[in-house]
Amino acid sequence: MKRLATLAAATLLALGAIGGAQAKRDDIDVSRLTNTLNQLASDPVLGNYAQAEQALARNAIGQLAQAGSSDRPHALYMAERRVDLAKATAQLRDAQTKLAQLDREHDQIQLDNTRQEAETARRELERQRLQYQMAQEEAQRLQQQGEAYSQAAQQAQAEASKAKRLAEAQSRVARAAKHQAELAAKAAKAMRAQIEQGDGGKP
Repeated sequence: MKRLATLAAATLLALGAIGGAQAKRDDIDVSRLTNTLNQLASDPVLGNYAQAEQALARNAIGQLAQAGSSDRPHALYMAERRVDLAKATAQLRDAQTKLAQLDREHDQIQLDNTRQEAETARRELERQRLQYQMAQEEAQRLQQQGEAYSQAAQQAQAEASKAKRLAEAQSRVARAAKHQAELAAKAAKAMRAQIEQGDGGKP
């Protein structure tokens, strides 16, 4: 009888030890998952994402803590998956946010490049316009200069023609004067001869 009592007591102690070990293991899993979730929630970046998933993971951890031995494997699996899902969702949202930021920066860079290209094209167009305007002004100046040269040439030609006509007139006057001088010389000579003849006939 005493022996049976001792055996029963030993069995109870063993079951208690097993139950304590099981409870301790349960506490370790709950603490591990809770710490993982707390680290995610306290992360300055990732903690801002997947709030709904984090809440579901906390509920799953609470169910794990309350689960009996028969429901524990499933509850542990669900809690671990919920925690993993919350962490993965937060990382995904963070990556999406960073990608969207990169897209915005890329779009801004493209917009800035487009603006710079447009400004460069505008400046080049303005430079070409100024060159064209200068070329037009130079062509107009040369045209005006050519017209002035043409007018000067026409004026010089007119003056040359006038000088030629004047020279021809002066030449005719000179020939007429010479002719008159010759006639006058002949007349004087004839008169002198006549006078000499008259003087020679006197007694």
